[in-house]
Amino acid sequence: MIELSHLTKSYKTPSGRHYLFKDLNVHIPGGKSVGLLGRNGAGKSTLLRIIGGIDRADSGQVISDQRISWPVGLASGFQGSMTGRDNVKFLCRLYAKPEEFADKIRFVEEFAEIGKYFDMPVKTYSSGMRSRLGFGTSLAFDFDYYLIDEITAVGDASFRKKSSDLILKRKETSQFLMVSHGMGDIKKFCDMALLLSKDGVQVYDDVDEGIAAYQKQC
Repeated sequence: MIELSHLTKSYKTPSGRHYLFKDLNVHIPGGKSVGLLGRNGAGKSTLLRIIGGIDRADSGQVISDQRISWPVGLASGFQGSMTGRDNVKFLCRLYAKPEEFADKIRFVEEFAEIGKYFDMPVKTYSSGMRSRLGFGTSLAFDFDYYLIDEITAVGDASFRKKSSDLILKRKETSQFLMVSHGMGDIKKFCDMALLLSKDGVQVYDDVDEGIAAYQKQC
């Protein structure tokens, strides 16, 4: 279960304060994967970051007794002067048991497919390599909810297929909060939908109904 209680998020602009959402109240039941839908600028990614603790709301709170990941594929959280391996080791100390460290590191190294760069400073990586490392690292650890923002677009066709297969495997034991402009991904991975618009947020228990409502806005 995730409860969004009276969340408000805004930004100061030259023309005044712009509200992405105001006094938002949403109950996400346990056992449901959720697609966040809306036009560009509706606040989908911002809401995802707030739920994951990467961003802060102006007011309100996120209430949950579940283990929630950081946004999957987040590359900005790596320490650039450390190697990919050392970054993963650091996260192991936070999210894994000592006896799991070797398996977690091996999983990320094999999944990311960045070869010798795994033992080079992250600041030497291309954006694609950072995304691969971020994706593998995020899904190496066990969470109740994974936060996913357009991540299946990372890499070539082979890597996207492998990523999609891994997400489906994680779906056997976990749920997702997913932002994607690909409605095929939303239908494939999600059970219900939240539609963010200028009129507020509508909750659809049937993901197909949520997609239909979103497509009417486009």
